[in-house]
Amino acid sequence: MTDYAALLKESGLKATFQRMNILEVIEKHGHMSVDDIYAEVIKVHPSLSLATIYKNIILMQENGILVEVPIAGKKSKYELAKTDHMHLICIECGAVKDMSCMETTDRIFHEMTEKEHFKLSTRQVNLYGVCESCQIQTAS
Repeated sequence: MTDYAALLKESGLKATFQRMNILEVIEKHGHMSVDDIYAEVIKVHPSLSLATIYKNIILMQENGILVEVPIAGKKSKYELAKTDHMHLICIECGAVKDMSCMETTDRIFHEMTEKEHFKLSTRQVNLYGVCESCQIQTAS
C-alpha cells in the first residue's frame, strides 16, 4: 500500500484527509472519473463537496501525483502517476487497462521523435477497442 502522506509531502502538498482518501480510492479502483471518485469518497466523508474533489484532483495532477487519462467521447479518468504505459480502453463499457510499454514501442517512439528533433519527456498512448468481457457478451 502506498504511503499517501509521504507521496503528498514529497510533491509539496499537505497530507489532508481529503487528498489521502482520494488517492486511496483511486489506487483501489485503478482508473476513475471524478464522479466515481466523488461517489466513493462521500461514503467515508459525506460532507465533502464535488468542488473540493475537483480542486484536489487538479492540484494533485499539477503536482505530478495524478495523471489524467482522456477518453474520447467520455469523461476523463484519473490514475496515480506511475511509469510510462499504454491504456487499452473499451469503447463499450469504458474499462481502462494498463499495458506496459514494450521495447518495440519504446524504439518506435524514440525513432519518431528523434526524426522530428522532438525531445520526448512523457508519453500517453490510448488504444481503443472492445475488451474481452464485452466481446463475450456480444457473442452470447
